[in-house]
Amino acid sequence: MRAHAADVSVLTRAQMIEAEQAAFASGAAPSGLMEAAGKQMADFVRQNHPRPGTCRVFAGKGHNGGDVLVAARHLAAAGWGLDLVLPGSPLAPLTEAQLGRLEGIPSSGAGFPLVVLDGLLGIGANGNPREPAASGIREINRLRKDSGAWVLAADVPSGLDADTGEPGEPCVQADATVVMGFAKVGLLSDRAVNFVGRLAVASLEGLVVPGPAVDDSLVIGPPILRSLLPPRVFDTHKGMAGRVAIVAGSAGFSGAARLCSAAAVAGGGGLVTLFAGKDVYPLLAPSAIPEVMVRQVESFHEVLQDRWDAIAIGPGLSTNHAREILSVVRHAASPCVVDADALNAVSESPGILDGCAGPRLLTPHPGEMERLSPREGRSRLRWMRDFTGCHPVTLLLKGARTIIGRAGRPAAYNTTGHPGMAGGGMGDVLTGIAASLLAQGLDPYEAAMAGAWVCGRSAEIAVASGGESQESLRASHVIQYVGRAFGGLRGGDF
Repeated sequence: MRAHAADVSVLTRAQMIEAEQAAFASGAAPSGLMEAAGKQMADFVRQNHPRPGTCRVFAGKGHNGGDVLVAARHLAAAGWGLDLVLPGSPLAPLTEAQLGRLEGIPSSGAGFPLVVLDGLLGIGANGNPREPAASGIREINRLRKDSGAWVLAADVPSGLDADTGEPGEPCVQADATVVMGFAKVGLLSDRAVNFVGRLAVASLEGLVVPGPAVDDSLVIGPPILRSLLPPRVFDTHKGMAGRVAIVAGSAGFSGAARLCSAAAVAGGGGLVTLFAGKDVYPLLAPSAIPEVMVRQVESFHEVLQDRWDAIAIGPGLSTNHAREILSVVRHAASPCVVDADALNAVSESPGILDGCAGPRLLTPHPGEMERLSPREGRSRLRWMRDFTGCHPVTLLLKGARTIIGRAGRPAAYNTTGHPGMAGGGMGDVLTGIAASLLAQGLDPYEAAMAGAWVCGRSAEIAVASGGESQESLRASHVIQYVGRAFGGLRGGDF
């Protein structure tokens, strides 16, 4: 996959201003862009909170204030109660006009959830916020901390520098940020993650990238992924959907194998076979889901004897099979997802990555990545790029802002997910989903992007409409909602 210009969606503050000016010069109406931005903010609120509650709107003087007032109008039409907080004056004319369109709508409401819209400051602000915006920011953070409010920022959390990602004092701590048209480079910095939260992109017709992007990064979202996952042809059969081998599980770690293989089925793999050592086969044969074939092996070398469209290796294998694991990683001609204990084995002999027989996707969490290549103070982006510059692999570096990279490809930032995914087994699910996507014909970079997005979106659905909380969420819940995540990918989700 090659990213189109419109997909390279990470701009500086100056580039964003240039893009807006070019759109206006071409006939785009500022009011039309504001209406589109606010409508998509409201849609994103409803995606995360299907049941109406109370929306408290912090609208500043500028156009970000207008964006959140538009969102408030659409939410009110969907049954949400509104509380308006307008800490500054006079309002910009467009923002004043949007306030006027709220006349006659009840300005107070009660009920949970409590959603807070942050439209106090925009990308033009820098340095520490001044009054009255500073007091508004502190109140937003208080509502999040003390009242359980879910905070959504318009374009940039108020107080955050859109170019550097450095937070001012104070700075809104958002649960999510809807960026207008393009993500701003500062929002993707390591320092900004806990202020930005989940990212979503509002598509604004007429905005185009104004010349070369600041770097070759992109933000993963449905517009990119839909082209990678077209509808299946009607005569598709299980052989066409891919043969997936899962090499996973050992005594005491059978759950990893069960999760990984079940996720491969949920991700669309046509035939999924779990290779189990004789010590764990009696546990896995009756406990794997019925759609998974479980094969007992004397040695994991046996996976090399058959043809596979993709292999996933590592979850729950323990360190007792390092030599066999390294042999499979090196000699398998099939595309492989290398995870968990396979990564630990590779970290002892990283040079094997330079001579593998087929494409490799590595999926380390930060601890595993540290063993592969010590971070030594580098940013996550630089850490990823340095590693993929040395080894011909695709790297999916897990984290609150998962980064995917390969030499010659843009650094791709995942947008989905939430802190409820901080639990055991989530990586096993990702490995299974990615392997199934590889088996269906995506290359490792594409499978990594789609797998990360789908897993994060599944976790969101489990909490938003599946009855789970971030505390109660389990990896098995994520598998349950993979189907709805794929559906939403094609049906308008952010």
